[in-house]
Amino acid sequence: MEESSVAQKYTFGDQNTSDVTVVLKNWEDRPEVLYCHSTILVKKSKFFAEQLSSDHATRTKNDSTISIQVPCQGCQYDHYVKLLKLLYVSDDLVLESWDSVRTALGVLQASLTLHCNSIIESCIQYLEAVPWDEKEEEELLKVVPTLGPVATPILARIQPVDLNATKNIFISAIHFATSIERSFPPFAEELKTSAQEQVEYMLLEDEDTPLVTVDEDVMSEARTGLGNIFATFETELSATPLDFEQSPEAAEQRVLQSLSDLEWMCGVLSKMEMLKDFVTGWAEISDKILAVVEDEKYCLGLWAVKVKVIEVVSKALDAIGYGSVVLPAPSRVHFLTTWLPYLRKMKPLLDSKSDSDESFAYKLDGDLCQNIEGAIISLILALPSDDQADILGDWMQRTEQLKFPDLSEAFEVWCYRTKTAKRRLLVGLNGVENSTVSL
Repeated sequence: MEESSVAQKYTFGDQNTSDVTVVLKNWEDRPEVLYCHSTILVKKSKFFAEQLSSDHATRTKNDSTISIQVPCQGCQYDHYVKLLKLLYVSDDLVLESWDSVRTALGVLQASLTLHCNSIIESCIQYLEAVPWDEKEEEELLKVVPTLGPVATPILARIQPVDLNATKNIFISAIHFATSIERSFPPFAEELKTSAQEQVEYMLLEDEDTPLVTVDEDVMSEARTGLGNIFATFETELSATPLDFEQSPEAAEQRVLQSLSDLEWMCGVLSKMEMLKDFVTGWAEISDKILAVVEDEKYCLGLWAVKVKVIEVVSKALDAIGYGSVVLPAPSRVHFLTTWLPYLRKMKPLLDSKSDSDESFAYKLDGDLCQNIEGAIISLILALPSDDQADILGDWMQRTEQLKFPDLSEAFEVWCYRTKTAKRRLLVGLNGVENSTVSL
């Protein structure tokens, strides 16, 4: 009540009752005189209290008014004026006076200079609680660290969190992104997409330490999520015959969504060095996938699914072919011979339909085809030579399908290796014979 009555007794800028003038530099770098009252200034500001109790203050010519020069740059003028006005406001009403982050931050800087504790507390409380836009956040990150420990609470929302908390958030995001049910409400798809995006973001490598440490708990949840997606995909594949009869578009969309989720999970697992789990799971259900996409019933449909299958297969081929996933040679041969006939068949078929129908949108991207071809060649050249010979011999017998994938490079390398291997064998045999004779 005492503070309120004092504030009501005086009015900022009232020259008739003023006993102190505060001099600030305005935007034009000219001195600006503001009429204040020592009772208010001393009570609310340690800076003014010290000035008025010492010889720092100077009196005007008639000695009736004290003048105090405040160290203020022109760009800070408005904030200092705002601060002086707030000194006349009751403490419990100051918080309601803020209208922007920029103003509160400027007044906070001025308050720290003039040691106005009640205003400092109000600024910090406001800045800590209100939302910031991107520019405001950048300004706060630049200014607040220079203000000392007192301003630290402002940045509480962007402080590094506990690693366990981060891990729990990440695990929850994976769980949500991979827990797919048809009964989910429509908005759940948007939430799932958001969760997938944040999982990817949290796994992005940067210059600092990773946001998430991939430990056993994280890997376990990722494997569970992968199993959920594979199970959903298999369910959609099994339901395709009946669903396709009722609504071809809806049936295709459901399978396509599951494939997209698998493709996303493949990308996530590659960042977690768990791509082998994906490749192994995909290999296990390859026959089921091919049984659907190669069914004559869908010879004129499921084009989006057929193309998406190729895109996912390309990722698996890339992982196997370039050594990201290490599998035994028989497993690599089986995977390649399982999918190679489908790739040979679909590429010319899609090209033919695209050439005959300009509106046909399901054509394989040139870069995708090149990547597939490169991965297959790399995969073949890492196989035992007899397996290479079987695959290349089969390729050359299919004259109508020689263009894709073009295995000429693999064939040339195989020929060179075979010849040099024979030469090494002969040199070895000659060496043995010579050593035998010398004995």
